[in-house]
Amino acid sequence: MDRFGCPGNMREEGFSSSHDHIPRHGFCQMKILFWGTPDYAVPTLEALIESGHTIVGVVTQPDRRRGRGKQLIPSPVKARALDLGCPVFTPERIRKDIEVQQTLKQLNADVSVVVAFGQILPKSVLQQPPLGCWNGHGSLLPRWRGAGPIQWSLLEGDSETGVGIMAMEEGLDTGPVLIEQPLAIGLSDNAEQLSQKLSQLTGELMVKAMGRIAAVGPGPESDRLSRLGVTKQDEKSGTASYARMLKKEDFLVDWKRSALDLHRQVMALYPNTYTHWQGKRLKLRNTEPLIHRLRDQLSTEAQALIGRWPTAGHPAGTVLSCEQNIGLVVSTTGCPLLIRSAQLEGKGTSEGSTMLQQLQASDGMTLG
Repeated sequence: MDRFGCPGNMREEGFSSSHDHIPRHGFCQMKILFWGTPDYAVPTLEALIESGHTIVGVVTQPDRRRGRGKQLIPSPVKARALDLGCPVFTPERIRKDIEVQQTLKQLNADVSVVVAFGQILPKSVLQQPPLGCWNGHGSLLPRWRGAGPIQWSLLEGDSETGVGIMAMEEGLDTGPVLIEQPLAIGLSDNAEQLSQKLSQLTGELMVKAMGRIAAVGPGPESDRLSRLGVTKQDEKSGTASYARMLKKEDFLVDWKRSALDLHRQVMALYPNTYTHWQGKRLKLRNTEPLIHRLRDQLSTEAQALIGRWPTAGHPAGTVLSCEQNIGLVVSTTGCPLLIRSAQLEGKGTSEGSTMLQQLQASDGMTLG
């Protein structure tokens, strides 16, 4: 075994001296430059380290001012990287920061791994590592390229999502896919829950991907990708879509929409979808659409409420019933929506009877 954890007989002639530990076959400890910013990226960073690779540097977004005190807060990836003793770099705009680009090049990373970094990498950076730049993306490409794939898969009612490990190009999430694994979306899944599932899956798949990438080794990009057996994204199927950045108005409830659309909004934008109640902001945390065809996916309490109210005859946003120990039944353009838990402005999150008491709700009152 050599000092990189690779069997000595796995070396090949022709490798550059700074990357001669990369084998064509078998496991090798690679030098990885990691790019990421939010909580979503942390499990992948941890998984790569736990699997025996060396993180030569972590690139993340600069500290941002957050909270009431507007204190500078490091990104979740930076905080974890410092805990793990990794060198951290925080360029404001990597595309224009030539000095940081040169510093990163001198780290002699074998490969770059990118998970929700938040900036587009320029060609000069993409071409640095001999084994390429690989992105862990939280959707089944080409569905939901760009920002917010998790939120948009929920907003649009997709039955499944997943994770794709793709080779990075200058385009936005357009590169060929090496590994892809689907994940079913349940009616009660919210963005936080789905994000946790996908972030763990991203870490698992990225470790698998690193093994394949190391086994193939360096070489001309086209040859390397061919030997890896990557799959080009299907641009002709009509499934390609971009997950645009969310706007403030996306979080406000419009009670004139259907119960299913409203439920999807609450789940997708958890925990910040809101309406108004007696002049105060009310964030909706957990809902169920009282729709008969979805009966099997609803709670026992919600199932018992289906069909008790007509689908018309009440202005949208009207409280139809205050169900003790359950929640608030509210009219929409079709079937009602059951609000199971919510957070009134200035209060904590409450549910069931506690929520009803906190709201001082009664039949006939309106939201919005």
